Amino acid sequence: MDIAAINRRVIEQFRAGAEIEGMHREALLLLTTTGRRSGRSHTSPMMFHRDGDRLLVIASNMGAPHDPDWYANLVADPDVTVEVGDETYDARAATLTGEDRARTWAALKQTYPFFADHETQTTREIPVVELTRR
Repeated sequence: MDIAAINRRVIEQFRAGAEIEGMHREALLLLTTTGRRSGRSHTSPMMFHRDGDRLLVIASNMGAPHDPDWYANLVADPDVTVEVGDETYDARAATLTGEDRARTWAALKQTYPFFADHETQTTREIPVVELTRR
């Protein structure tokens, strides 16, 4: 499976406002980060969760032993671009910690049980990231 090719197709369909094959467009956003080594922009399509006024993305990496590249990039540079629905804006990414993370993570696992499965497949704490409009 060529994940890069799938992501390119999803990004193209999303930006065209088209239906996205096998996915729910209203549950997706595009996150553009700056490469921590290359300095180039990288766009990743991903599921998000709306929690009141905040948008959350989860760096589960499907339970892999390491964080996804997009997460490592935003840790190095938290200034990101978010495309959600028909809107594009600059945002600041911040990893949830402490009680906020614990409470939010528990709720996310209730809403999306596959995150609980991802958690059992890895020893790392899966980051939950808030995207705040700048």
